[in-house]
Amino acid sequence: MLQLYFFPMACSLSSRIALMEAGIEAQYHLAHIWTKQVVDDGSDFLGVSPKGAVPVLVLENGERLTESAAVLQYIADAKPERGLAPRPGDVDRYRLQEWLSFIGAEIHKGFLFPTFWYKDDGSLAKPRGRITQTLSVPSAHLAEREFLVGDSFTVADAHLTWALLLLRPAGVDIAQWPPLSAYLGRMQTRPAVREAIATEIALRKAMAA
Repeated sequence: MLQLYFFPMACSLSSRIALMEAGIEAQYHLAHIWTKQVVDDGSDFLGVSPKGAVPVLVLENGERLTESAAVLQYIADAKPERGLAPRPGDVDRYRLQEWLSFIGAEIHKGFLFPTFWYKDDGSLAKPRGRITQTLSVPSAHLAEREFLVGDSFTVADAHLTWALLLLRPAGVDIAQWPPLSAYLGRMQTRPAVREAIATEIALRKAMAA
């Protein structure tokens, strides 16, 4: 059975969504990304991954994958009949990689990561100034499309859904981009997406109690 190391509402949420959309049962291990401790057994998360970041997907043979783009594509390829990623060799497979890279670099690491991790001593002015232009790209792309790639839900949609959810607590109201607001609303009507989000919100609240 696959095992996913995650932190509630971190980028690993997209991997949980992908696993649930694929219908793959997995063991979930909550790893505290600040204390670097695996919550269920108190072990050192750095022993799982020296990067100290989620997601970490442990394969059935014990090998470990990190980085959302790799983990998401592995999950998609584990159940190709679910259509969560175009087949290798299809040009849309490279479109999928394009969007995963864009979300990871421009929205996640370019804006969300510094916003939630760094003290706002003026150093966040540049990321905040750039996010409007960044979000205009997927907004324009989704103006007349239901999904990021092709005509069905893919793991790129799982990743963008997570990123859009985090923008509001980061101080960005996506209502100023109606296509993105409508897109997020559509994604949240999907049972797997809705269940994954509800699960992690409940866990985050329990940790804060």
